[in-house]
Amino acid sequence: MSYEGNKVEASSTSYTNCQQDQSSDMSEGGGGCWWSCWWQERHTVVLLGFLGITIVYITRINLSIAIVAMVGSTNTTSNLSNTCPAPSDNSSDVVMEGEFDWNEQTQGLILGAFFYGYIPSNFFGGRMVEYLGPRLMFGTGVVGPSVLTLLSPLCASVSSSLFVALRVMEGLIQGVTFPSMHYMMSAWIPPKEKAKFSSMIFCGMQVGTVLANAVGGWLCSTNFLGGWPSAFYLPGIIGVIWGIPWFLLARDRPEYHPRISQKELTYILTHRSFVTGRKTVTIPWRSLGNSVPFWTLMVTCFGYSFGFNTLLTELPTYLSNMMHFDMGSSGLMAALPYLVQTVVSVAWGIGAGFLTTHNKVTINILRKVSTGFALYGSGLALLAMTLVGCDSTLALVFMSLGLGAQGAINSGSVISEQDIAPNLAGTLKGITNSLGSVTGILAPLITGAIINNNIPKYSSEKNEGNGLRI
Repeated sequence: MSYEGNKVEASSTSYTNCQQDQSSDMSEGGGGCWWSCWWQERHTVVLLGFLGITIVYITRINLSIAIVAMVGSTNTTSNLSNTCPAPSDNSSDVVMEGEFDWNEQTQGLILGAFFYGYIPSNFFGGRMVEYLGPRLMFGTGVVGPSVLTLLSPLCASVSSSLFVALRVMEGLIQGVTFPSMHYMMSAWIPPKEKAKFSSMIFCGMQVGTVLANAVGGWLCSTNFLGGWPSAFYLPGIIGVIWGIPWFLLARDRPEYHPRISQKELTYILTHRSFVTGRKTVTIPWRSLGNSVPFWTLMVTCFGYSFGFNTLLTELPTYLSNMMHFDMGSSGLMAALPYLVQTVVSVAWGIGAGFLTTHNKVTINILRKVSTGFALYGSGLALLAMTLVGCDSTLALVFMSLGLGAQGAINSGSVISEQDIAPNLAGTLKGITNSLGSVTGILAPLITGAIINNNIPKYSSEKNEGNGLRI
C-alpha cells in the first residue's frame, strides 16, 4: 500500500503557531483548542507506549522477585554465613520455606528461559513489524505475555519443565515489542523530539522494574491471593486491560489516524525522516555488513545488556541471600536503583530534547555523549561494588549510581537504529536486541554456575563480571 497520497506540504511554522490560533478557535465556538494544542495524538502514542513497556518489564522480571519466595532460602543460603553473616537481630536469618525444591542451576535455567524465545522473536519479529504493522505487533507483544503470566503459578505447580516452556513462549511473543515501538516511533516522532519522547517511553523499563521489585516483593510477603502467585496475577490482569485503549486509540502511522488534527499531521510529515512512499524496504545486507556504525551499535548493545540483565535477574536474590534483607525489604531495596535510573532517564531526555530542538548540539553528538555517560559511568560504579564486601549501604549506593547512569542511554544508542535507517528501524532493533538478549540467558546461567556450592565467590565474582561490561 502506498502512502504518497497522504503526504502534506507545509512549513514547520504551521504547527508551532498553535497558541496564536487559540483565540480564533474560541471565538468560533471551538472551546477545545487548549487541549488540542497541548495534547496531540502522538502524545497518546507515547503515553500508551510507556505503559506498555512498563507492563512488559513487570511481566518479564516478576519471576526474579517471586522466585525468592517460591524457592525460599533452603536451597540458596546454606553457605551464606561464611560470606556475609546476618546480624543477630536480623529477622531474615530465619529460614524461609519455599514451595519448590529448585537448586541454583535449575533456578538459573528458569530465569533464563524467557530469553530462549525472546532472542529469535526479536530477530524475525523486527521484519514482521514492517509487514504487519507496529500497532498489532506491539499490542500482541504486551497482551499475549500478560495472559501467559496469569497461567504461571499453575504451570510452576505442575512441573519445572512446563514452567520453562511457558517462559520460553512468553519471551517468543514479547520479543516483538521493542522492534515494534522503534518502528512506530520512526513514523510518529520527528528526529529532534526523539530524545525527549524516547526517554519517556523507554523509562517504562525502569518504572516496570521499580514496580515489580517494590510491589512484587511486598505481595510475595503477604497472603494476598496466596502470596507469591499474586505477583503474577496482578500484572497479568493489568496487561490485558491495557490492550483495550491501545487497540482503540493507537494507529500504525499518523496518516491512518482518524482523529489526528491537520496541524499535527502536517508537522509530523514535514519533519520526520521516515520515508512515506513505500510500506517496506528491502534489507541491504551487504551495506549493513560493511557499516561500522551498525557493528559499533551491536557491540554497545551487548555490553550494556550484559550488565543490565545480570542485575535485573539477580539483584533481588543478591539482596535477600547475600545482604539478608527480608522478602519485602529486598524488593524495596532492589527498586531503589531503578527509581534513580527513572529520574535520570527522564531528566536527561528532557534536557537532550531541549538541546537538539534549539540546535545547541547535533543528534550525533548527543547519541555519543549519552551512550558514553551511561556505559562508563555505570561500569565504574559496578567495578567499585567489588570493593564493598558485605556493606549493604555502600552496595546500594554504588548500584544506584551505576544504574542511574544507565538512564542516559535512552537518549543514546537505544534509539540509534532510527537514525541509521528509519524505515528499517524494526529490523535493525530486532537484530541488535537479539544480540543483547543473549546476555539474558548467559547472565543467570553464569551466576548460577558461580554460586552453586561456591557461595563465597558470589559477591566478588558477580560484581567483577558486571564491571567487565565497561
